[in-house]
Amino acid sequence: MSPLKKEKLNKIRKELDKLDDSLIKIIKKRTNLVKRVLGLKEKKNQIVDQKRIYLILKNIKKKSIKHKIDPKITNKIWKNMIYAYIDFEKRNFNKKK
Repeated sequence: MSPLKKEKLNKIRKELDKLDDSLIKIIKKRTNLVKRVLGLKEKKNQIVDQKRIYLILKNIKKKSIKHKIDPKITNKIWKNMIYAYIDFEKRNFNKKK
């Protein structure tokens, strides 16, 4: 790789790192909202709502297409995020007050 390309690559990676920092803050906010939702659930079987998952993924697909983002990418990201939070809720259900 030429020195010029290496320099461009490093600049882009720094931008990606800044974006990752922003995403961490957003994930923190989302986690706090999920904790509030968990506090309202009375039974563990209320954690997984297949209808809501379907609607979220359908909505994300529409938005992805509208914004010219490959919907396969956003689908994978959101599915992983949804199931990570389901796991979080299951692990924390008995700890809630």
